Amino acid sequence: MTTECTRGGLVFQGSGRREIRADFNGGDITSDAGVLLLQEVERRCAIVEQFAHCFDDHRNPDRIEHSVQELIAQRVFGLALGYEDLNDHDDLRFDPLLAAAIGKADPKGTKRARKRDEGASLAGKSTLNRVELSRPGVAEHDRYRRIVLREEFIDQVFLDVFLQAHAKPPKQITLDLDATDDPLHGKQEGRFFHGFYGHYCYLPLYIFCGDHLLCARLREADIDASAGTVDELERIVTHIREQWPNVEILVRADSGFCREEIMAWCENHRVDFVFGLARNQRLERKIAGKLKEAARRSEETGKPVRLFDEFDYRTLDTWSRARRVVAKAEHLPGRSNPRFVVTSLKRSAVGTRRVYEDLYCARGEMENRIKEQQLYLFADRTSSSSFRANQTRLYFSSIAYLLLDALRRVGLAGTDMAQALCSTIRTRLLKIGARVCVTVRRIWVAMAQACPYAQLFRRAVANLRS
Repeated sequence: MTTECTRGGLVFQGSGRREIRADFNGGDITSDAGVLLLQEVERRCAIVEQFAHCFDDHRNPDRIEHSVQELIAQRVFGLALGYEDLNDHDDLRFDPLLAAAIGKADPKGTKRARKRDEGASLAGKSTLNRVELSRPGVAEHDRYRRIVLREEFIDQVFLDVFLQAHAKPPKQITLDLDATDDPLHGKQEGRFFHGFYGHYCYLPLYIFCGDHLLCARLREADIDASAGTVDELERIVTHIREQWPNVEILVRADSGFCREEIMAWCENHRVDFVFGLARNQRLERKIAGKLKEAARRSEETGKPVRLFDEFDYRTLDTWSRARRVVAKAEHLPGRSNPRFVVTSLKRSAVGTRRVYEDLYCARGEMENRIKEQQLYLFADRTSSSSFRANQTRLYFSSIAYLLLDALRRVGLAGTDMAQALCSTIRTRLLKIGARVCVTVRRIWVAMAQACPYAQLFRRAVANLRS
């Protein structure tokens, strides 16, 4: 039976002789009861609070109803809950539980200044959009866009959250670098056609340490993938070593970052590196014997064969010195598959197989973190005409990622979801239906009794409060 829309609601085929009638008239019912977990993460880690301090507010304090921190929290929580568009907030502003999680004293919106806003405690899409579109130097005199982001402060937030997540300095950390495409479908400022990806895009630079996001820099696509890497590394490494002077640092990336200036900087600042090295005829000639042996064994067994070799190598023009290169001489059924990496690690410390398989190949995990941001936290929603506004959107997505990563790292520690994707965390723990009742002294939240992850939810709360 097809769904029938009537003035009485929606009619569905029922059980036996009973028909089912449905409508969106349940009152104060939320589909996002898991926002309470985000509230607990924020109380413990103060991620949104630190981000909010990066904004200058030029509004008249006597005429505002939403503080900067409340606006920022509303936007970040919305992204974490899966609401990618600002348009969604014209409906979400009526959610009393979201308002309570953000810190609104009047979650039902009964004391709004204007009669037409009564019942909506939170800001609408237009108010939130002004935060993204504000510009320094203009915001102080602009009529509407008066909250402006100080970009020089946000980089510090990423590093502070990373350092605060460690009770004691680690012995060694690995910084993963990567660039990815952010497809563009309009006339955005700074768009360029990228030949490798085959479309107009931005080319953001990401730097991760494990699951921790340290840098998300939006860039135009008419540059080398490694552009600006030295500046970012200098900023990040300097700050980390101010707090952890004895930490050993390894930088890891694919061949797009195998550049003389990056390797030379690492060598001059006591930073080790493992970079992919694009293959060429000179490199392949050096392992011709290994490739031939791998092909022979593969033909005998019918299975892939992988051998390793290493040697000192220097390019004809670009490198300032010879460096250690580790080669993988692999033969797959029907074809050879040689691969090369260049590293500053000493032969006596790390063997050839470990350099390639245990260190270099592990960088693939960083790509999963980038996919989390783009697919589940909407880092690629850069549809504003302004480059600055699109960078601000990337920052909002990044902070939402930090919030969910803190939930995963702290709240879900010791559970079978300690390594879960952000999308899985959202589906199982955040998108929970609940009835909300606001009284004078309490806000009662009655979550779905049939929720299969109730015990996991309780465990997460306990972990966050421990």
